[in-house]
Amino acid sequence: MPWRIRDGRAVCLADQFPLIDTAEVMNGRVRFAGLPSVSLPTPMDWRVDPHGNRSWAMNLHTLRWAGRLVAEYERSGERAYLDRAAELVHDWIRANPRRGGHVSPWAWAEHAIALRAPVLVCLSAHVHTELLSGSLIEHGRILADPARYRPGHNHGLDQDIALVVVACRLGRTRWRDLAISRMTASAELAIDGQGALHEQAPRYALYVHRRMGVALRAIEESGAVIPDGLALRRAALESFIAHATQPDGYLVPIGDSPADQRAPAFAHGPSTVGIFDAGYVFGRSAWNDPRSAYYSIRFGPGRRLHGHEDHLGVTYHAHGRPILVEAGFHSYERTAYVAWTRSPEAHNVPIVADAAFRPGRATALLESSVGPARQSYTLSDRAYGLRRAREIIVSHGPDLLAVRDSVAGPAVLRSRWHFHPSLRVLAQRDGIVILGDVSGDEDRRVTLAQLSEGRLVGGQETEVTTISTGYLRTTEATTVISPAAGRLLTVIVPGPAEPDIALRDGRIIVGLPAGAVELPYR
Repeated sequence: MPWRIRDGRAVCLADQFPLIDTAEVMNGRVRFAGLPSVSLPTPMDWRVDPHGNRSWAMNLHTLRWAGRLVAEYERSGERAYLDRAAELVHDWIRANPRRGGHVSPWAWAEHAIALRAPVLVCLSAHVHTELLSGSLIEHGRILADPARYRPGHNHGLDQDIALVVVACRLGRTRWRDLAISRMTASAELAIDGQGALHEQAPRYALYVHRRMGVALRAIEESGAVIPDGLALRRAALESFIAHATQPDGYLVPIGDSPADQRAPAFAHGPSTVGIFDAGYVFGRSAWNDPRSAYYSIRFGPGRRLHGHEDHLGVTYHAHGRPILVEAGFHSYERTAYVAWTRSPEAHNVPIVADAAFRPGRATALLESSVGPARQSYTLSDRAYGLRRAREIIVSHGPDLLAVRDSVAGPAVLRSRWHFHPSLRVLAQRDGIVILGDVSGDEDRRVTLAQLSEGRLVGGQETEVTTISTGYLRTTEATTVISPAAGRLLTVIVPGPAEPDIALRDGRIIVGLPAGAVELPYR
């Protein structure tokens, strides 16, 4: 005889469900993943995918939009919201048997299960049917199955949250304790002692932080004790997220992190530079200043999960605006463009000519020197079978970014520099490319200078590149490609004044109105 779900407590954290236009859903229309709203078919066909979009199809089967109707019923007392939610959920259960031959592949995808189960729990607080009870039991069994579990992954965290609330509703203490134990061990796998998430995208660090907040509330409401280690790992994420937040308040778009993802202002220490062993350097000239200079550098383990092939890559902000960007995150669609956004060519990296790229290679941070007005880093890897190295020098006041690339032996490399979409080429001559803001503001100019053997070297190429500005959104941007060289120094100087570059006493002197910056010559 099935368990009576009325006997257990319904831990319903309804505010976890995304905000939706409830009137739209009541009228048979839905919108997901930033795509236009569509009318659901009548009778409902759960295999529908009007946009041909993986995220849309998965969101349909999570039923979180129906969960928001339950929350609206609890807020307003309007029975129509609950009736509509019950109608949708029961229809989904009947139309999507687990081993049905004609159901959508998203119906029983592990992440859809994890996000759908809390909806069933919330509905069960008000609606009592054998159909709903049986589906809750089935969801619980799947969530508890170790073969379906994803440890150290954001999907695994969502599975654990779901199992806690399902277990509580069904009175299955063993399932609840299993979920809490898995969640604690998984957090130690996913988040290191410095607070870096191993999924290789700051956006996912923010997602995991938010979902861990939901998890801690679920554990507390289930009557269990929150493990100290779990709370500490969540708190550790905040330092990483703070360092990964640009002066404009957006997360740096590294890996599968969209360029329009804002982050809350988490507390941080006094250090303006964060070096994370997981493969990140984040630096700025000052905290809480929108005009602060800011940069990011990638190194560390090879690509995994939501990472890109971006090792040795840099981004750069100065004078209150982004200058160097990357192609960014577009979507989870399986297209040639999405594959390209993860490639080295979509990032500000040196590409070794006539050599095959070897995916997933690690990059070492060999040296770092951090001072208040100047920082330097040396990185190296063998991503093309040969040793390639990059030395990065960042100056604050005057602001300047200098990058020296080299490759072993007779090989040559070409560095790629993706500029913010607001910047266009204004002038170009041997070794110098001047870019300016489309607004015509002279203060928003940037100079790129490239030197080899201490002298300006020409042969730069420019091309128009399609980069992502947000989920499913793209625009055109300018990419500057260096001439081929075994050793090349690239200097990026923000501001209207063109730098005066000279070789003096074995040093490269970059002269600017605010002062001179010396760079080593070798």
